[in-house]
Amino acid sequence: MRIACFDCFSGISGDMILGALLHAGVDPQAWRAALDQLQVPGYDIAISTVKKQGISAVSVEVKLHEADTGHGRHLSDIAEILERSQLPEKVRHRALAVFTRLANAEAKIHATTPEAIHFHEVGAVDAIVDIVGACIGLEMLGVEKVYCSPLPYNSGWVECAHGQMPVPAPATLELLSGFTLRFDPRNEELITPTGAAILAEFVERDAQGHVLGFPPLRLLNVGYGAGRRDTEQPNLLRLCLAEELTPADLERAGHTL
Repeated sequence: MRIACFDCFSGISGDMILGALLHAGVDPQAWRAALDQLQVPGYDIAISTVKKQGISAVSVEVKLHEADTGHGRHLSDIAEILERSQLPEKVRHRALAVFTRLANAEAKIHATTPEAIHFHEVGAVDAIVDIVGACIGLEMLGVEKVYCSPLPYNSGWVECAHGQMPVPAPATLELLSGFTLRFDPRNEELITPTGAAILAEFVERDAQGHVLGFPPLRLLNVGYGAGRRDTEQPNLLRLCLAEELTPADLERAGHTL
C-alpha cells in the first residue's frame, strides 16, 4: 500500500506540501493541466528548485494577477467552484472536505455557523490552489494513506484578517485536535491553517481520533518542499513516499512487530 509520511520538522503549509509532492515525483506538467480544470482565472504558478541550508527542494509560489483577499467567499462559493470544475469526483470531494474542516474550525472560534464564515486568507485563490493541488498531487502519486510526524508547537504572533493572533492561530490549533505536538522555540508561524486543514483531513487516526505515527515502511522516494522564509534551520517539509509493510512483510524480512 502506497503511503505518504510528512516529516514536519519546520512545520507545514500549503505551498510546502505542493513542493514536497512535486519533488517526490508528481509530474509538473500533468499537475498543472489538472489544476487548469479548476477553471479559476487570475493566477500563475512559479515552480523552481531552491536550496535551504544546502538541501535541494522545490518551491511553489502562486502569483496572483491582482490582489485577492478572499473577502465574501463562503463555503458554498468554494463548493460551487469545485462542482463546476472538470476535476475527478474524488479530488473535488477531498478538497471540499478540507475547506469544510476550515469552516468548522473558524465557526467554533468565532461562535458562529460554518455557512456564515468568510474565509479571508484561506478563501483566496492561492489557498484554493494549495488545497486542490495537494489533493491532485496525492492522487497522482497513488497515495492511499497519509501519516505525519509530531508537529512543532511554539509561540509568537501572526497578522491575519482579524488582527494580530497568537501562534498557533486559534483556528489552526482547533484543526490540530488529536495530533501529537512538540515544543519548538522558534518565534514565528510554523503551521498555517491551510497546512493544518490538509493534514487533518488526510492523516490516519485510531478509534479515539488520535493521529497515528509512522508505521513500518519501505522507503520509495523522498521529496522536500520549501517554505518562503529563510530561517536558521532548514525551512523545509520532508515527504517520505513509501510502501506500508504488513506483519507478513516484516516476518519475511526477519522482523516482528
